[in-house]
This record gives sequence, structure tokens and C-alpha cells, in this order.
Amino acid sequence: MQLFKSQVLKVYNSLTGKKEEFKPLKEGYVGMYVCGPTVYSNVHLGNCRTFMSFDMIFRYFKHLGFKVRYVRNITDAGHLENDADEGEDKIAKKAKLEQIEPMEVVQRYTVDFHETLQKFNFLPPSIEPTATGHIIEQIEIIKEILAKGFAYEVNGSVYFDVVKFNETNDYGKLSGRKLEDMIANTRELAAQSDKKNPQDFALWKKAEEQHIMRWPSPWGDGFPGWHLECTAMSTKYLGENFDIHGGGMDLKFPHHECEIAQAEASNGHTPVNYWLHANMLTLNGKKMSKSTGNNIYPNEMFSGDNTILSKAFAPPVVRFFMLQAHYTSILDLSNDALLASEKGYYRLMEAYKTLESLDVGNSGSFDYKSWQQKCYDAMNDDFNTPILIAHLFDAVKQINLIKEGTESISKEDKKFLKTVLDNFIFDVLGLESPTSNEGKSDTLSGVVQLLIELRNKARANKDFATSDQIRDELIALGIQLKDGKDGTTFSVS
Repeated sequence: MQLFKSQVLKVYNSLTGKKEEFKPLKEGYVGMYVCGPTVYSNVHLGNCRTFMSFDMIFRYFKHLGFKVRYVRNITDAGHLENDADEGEDKIAKKAKLEQIEPMEVVQRYTVDFHETLQKFNFLPPSIEPTATGHIIEQIEIIKEILAKGFAYEVNGSVYFDVVKFNETNDYGKLSGRKLEDMIANTRELAAQSDKKNPQDFALWKKAEEQHIMRWPSPWGDGFPGWHLECTAMSTKYLGENFDIHGGGMDLKFPHHECEIAQAEASNGHTPVNYWLHANMLTLNGKKMSKSTGNNIYPNEMFSGDNTILSKAFAPPVVRFFMLQAHYTSILDLSNDALLASEKGYYRLMEAYKTLESLDVGNSGSFDYKSWQQKCYDAMNDDFNTPILIAHLFDAVKQINLIKEGTESISKEDKKFLKTVLDNFIFDVLGLESPTSNEGKSDTLSGVVQLLIELRNKARANKDFATSDQIRDELIALGIQLKDGKDGTTFSVS
């Protein structure tokens, strides 16, 4: 189904600073590039949130019927310790510390990256290229930029001439910065620097004798600059002009700004129509940091093996938590927020499960078609997942009313509702049902039934204090007991 023909999608374009109607370069096709991880350590939650945002966007484009080529790279060389083209390569430094080959570091943490994303139920990208697999393409782009006069070679290194480029182009248009202000606020270059200007950035760096990762080039042995790889790979797989480039907000400057400059210098035109940026994840109101201990890894959340959270949280619960905030807003992770999200997730899944057993009859007062369009309207408004989730809970309320007998549903509406919930809960949001682990569900049911029996005995013995304590303790855990003429049942909220 080509739903994109009937749905008008608007996205927030970081380049223009406003929401714009999404119009792909070719009808029915979307080309999307997202900056992937630098694989020198375990993937952290902030990275996961960014990639989850674009997994959701990828899913929605596919749901609308677009044919999507989603390219997400792996940075396995060239990313130095800071953005001033100084320090060691992050991967080479880790290899020295552990006394192993750099590609062993790359392999170990690429595997960790993929395994973690699989737990979160990510769809794999269409292409996942690596920086080291595209050295030739990067060298060719450098040659082109040199030939156009926007770069210079010094002592085996090649630098992009930002001042020269800015004479005919606008360096800083993505981040809203002015080169004049950047120059005024920058200290003078150190005496040993090969750069003409502090704002210039490396396209190719000469490899000193101790540098492990190195490749031959027309300028001598060296390695590519970090910014260059994304220009080379996005151009190769999506063309000189493509629809969407995404990444974390922290990459807007200098990484994405430099990508634009490289592409315009080599190709003569802007590379991307829509720039999308996902915002950061904080922990207990503070920036995540390994050095301060205010940090937690995904597997520590899943296992409960940490000192920050009160319990373990399943991957779909964490995914649901992240999607309850808009991808462009800062999201703060805390124990209370996760507990609330866990209750909401199970309430949503319980209602979905209940839908199957609902009796059908006459049509009720709920307008299902109008509700479905509200769900699309939310996603069409720059992928507004929190509003979509709010609409899904309107359906949860309706399901519970039908279960209680105060509302009714026709056979056709029941089938329609299930299809729409399938589309948005599983296909678009990418959530997984907790019933995939039947063993735990059976265990929970057995434990609660045992407590119900103990409560019934306490009530029969007029031990109302114990009876009320069991009921209240279960409510605190999100389990609601319901006494009826056929006995006591329970639901997870």
C-alpha cells in the first residue's frame, strides 16, 4: 500500500529551523544516511536513543509504503580524541591499552553494538558500510577538493581550507554559526600546527611512526579525517544529493557542518535536503558520564546489575520509555520514570491481549476511522511518538469499556482495531509483546493466584488486615485485583 500518497508528512529540518513537508527526490523512494557508532567501547544508552529514533523513522517510512535505502555507517578508523584533529585514534588507543590489534577492538564492539540493537528490536539498515572499507573513495574526494582549491597539503597531511570555502559558500549554516565569530573566539594556532587557520579540519592526516592504522596515499602513509568518511559513503550509496541525513544533536557541529562543506566543495551543491537531529539522554537530571559514575549501559538495565535502578527493566519497556518523548527533546532517565513506563507498557499490552477475547455485537460510539487518522496525524507531525502513544491509550480505554460491558464493538470494527494496533504498536513503534516469554507469564499468574488464595483464607478468617495488605502490596507492584461473582481476577497495569 502506498499510504504516502494520502498522508502528508512534515519533518523538522535542522538546516532551515522549521517544519517542512517531506518531498522525496524521487516519488516512492527515500534515501537516508545516519551517522553510526565509533566502535571502540560498548554502545551506551545515549547512542541507543539516537539509533532508536531513526529506527522508528525508518519503520514509519516503510509503513507508509516508501522503498527506503537506509545507510548507517560504522566508524572503524580516523576518529581522533578531540575535534581539533589532535590526539590518538580512539580505536588505536584502545588497542594499545588492551595490547590487541585495532581490528580486534572493532570486531568486539561491532558485535556488542549489533547484539544490543537486536535486543531493542531494531531493524537492520539497508547498508552498513565501514570507514576502512572506503579509503579509496575518500582519497578520490580529497583529490577533487584539492583540485577545486578548497584544501591544501602540508607535510603529508591535507586540510580543508574553511576560510577559502567561506568566500563563496556559507560555512556554519547548519549550526547557525558565523565564521567571523568562530575566528574571533579562537586562540591562535600553536607554533607546531600545520593548519593555516584554527577552523580548518583534516581530510587526511600523516601517520607518525607509532600510528598503527595507516594507508598509502598520494601524500604519503596516513589515515582519513573523521568527517570525510560520511561524505564518501553517503555519496557512494545515496548519490551527490539525497533526502535525509540524521544523527545525534552533538554531531551538528563540527561533524555535519564539515560534511556539508566537503560535499559542496567537491560536488558543487548541497548534499542533503532534510537534516534531522535526535536529542540527548540524561540520567537523573545530569549528563551521562563514565568518569562521574552517572552512567549505565543497556545490558546493566536489562540484568538489573547496577546501583542506579531498583530493578531490571526489559528491552521493550526501555524502548517504550524512550519513545514516550519526542526524538528532538531531551529525555531524562530515572528509576521513577522507568517504573511509570513499565506500568504503561504492560497496560497497553494487556489491552491488546484482551482485544482478542472481546465479544462482538453492535457498533459502539467510538469512531475508529477518525481515531486511526489521529494516529497518522501524530506521526505525520515530525514523528510525534508521544502523541501517538496517547492516542493508543484512547483505544486501551475503549477496549476496557467494551470488556466491562459499557460499550460494544462490531466484528468489522474489532478486526479494524486489531490491524491498526498491530501497525502502530509493532510495525511503527517496534515494540515486542511480553507474551513472547510465556514461562514468565505463567509464573506470574501462578504466584498471583497463590496470593489470591491466601487473601481469600484471610478474609474467611476475618483477618482483614492481612487481606488488605496483600491487596495493597499487589497494587503497589502494578497488579490490580478484581472481586466478582465468579471469583477474583487480576490485571497488570
